[in-house]
This record gives sequence, C-alpha cells and structure tokens, in this order.
Amino acid sequence: MTKFDRQAGVVLQSAIPWNMGSHMKTTIEISDALLKEAKKAAAREDTTLRTLVEQGLRHVIAQRKRRERFRLRRATFKGKGLSAEARAGDWTRLRELVYEGRGG
Repeated sequence: MTKFDRQAGVVLQSAIPWNMGSHMKTTIEISDALLKEAKKAAAREDTTLRTLVEQGLRHVIAQRKRRERFRLRRATFKGKGLSAEARAGDWTRLRELVYEGRGG
C-alpha cells in the first residue's frame, strides 16, 4: 500500500507481513540535510536512526495530546446591547453602521 500526504510532502509505503507482528516497515522521504543531522545525532547518542525517529514521533504525539484545545475567553462589554437601529437591521445594515464615517 502506498500513500502520499501532499500537505506533509511525505510518501509512506507500508506492508505488514504475517511474521512482523506489531511492527510496520515504512519508507519516509525527508530532506538530505535532516537525514544527515539525524544520523549524526544517532551516532552521538550511540543509538539507531530508527530509535531516534520513534522517540521523536512519540514526543510529538504526546505533546499534541497534552495541548489544550483553544477556548475563546468570554468577553463582554459594558453597555445596553445593540442600538434600536442595529437591532432592526440585517447584516448589510450592521456593516454600514460599523464602517460609517470610516470610508467603508
């Protein structure tokens, strides 16, 4: 099975033979410069490129799970709500009122 993720610019090829169990063989296209740095880091840490990639993926996935969903804070303003003119208008009229005197 081959899958191309256009947004990430990555080609993934995967196959799960009967004897590989829970492991998957995957091909990932990355820039030469990144691969060179990753190999250097793996050698420095006396580990494999596979281990380094797995650690990085686990780190990113865990970080994204911890990230809270964005919530817009409740914002209110002192006042008495919409004016009678704004309350009676449609979106076009509201836009006119907002930009009135501002060249819009």
